[in-house]
Amino acid sequence: MIVGQEFFEYDGTRMIVFSVALPVVAQITQASHAAPYLSLRLDLDPRKIAELVLKVYPHGLPPVQERRAVYMTPAEAGIVSGATRLMECLGQPGDAELLAPLVMDEILIRLLRSPIGARVAQMGFAESSVDRVAKAISWLRANFSQPIRVEDLAGLVHMSVSSFHEHFKSVTAMSPLHYQKVLRLQEARRLMLSTVADAGAASQRVGYLSASQFSREYSRFFGSAPTKDIARLRQESGVWV
Repeated sequence: MIVGQEFFEYDGTRMIVFSVALPVVAQITQASHAAPYLSLRLDLDPRKIAELVLKVYPHGLPPVQERRAVYMTPAEAGIVSGATRLMECLGQPGDAELLAPLVMDEILIRLLRSPIGARVAQMGFAESSVDRVAKAISWLRANFSQPIRVEDLAGLVHMSVSSFHEHFKSVTAMSPLHYQKVLRLQEARRLMLSTVADAGAASQRVGYLSASQFSREYSRFFGSAPTKDIARLRQESGVWV
């Protein structure tokens, strides 16, 4: 998995936690019919985290120096066991309603007690740097096709421009404008792959005013020109529109 310029490789012995939504590029390196690729994703509720933090850290959180959006840690047996029981609950309507929330609480508590627990806890604190960056990201994801100014984003989350830029980059490993560009390129790729939109139409829909700039940035990001890249993806996947 690639986030900005950072590379993460993980398998069944590890888990990866995102503190904010990120545009990522991922590749599955091992999978077969006999041993298919399987994964479980859980969306973490900031309000529930804030509630449980008070129980896990009754004397206050230890200081957190590092602000990042991605953390990798060993998949602890207790969390794996909880995830297994959660999936079992989802197969039983009564258990899903009554027991699944309790299992989720257990998973969150174990996560908060893990080596990255203090960092995960930041997700539950309103007005923390992670929370403010998350708010800016939420706006960006809803408005990525629109022109933006970093000054306006900083004002949206009540931070100075310099402080916002520093916190955003330290959390996401990319600048706000680069984050927007990645969102645009990934959405354009999705449009071309899943619909009849050509490169010109897709680039306009995601906010590009210049077709040549779009083609240049697309080629730099994905490794080949839009038309060539989409043809390759369709051939490899057997999907044709």
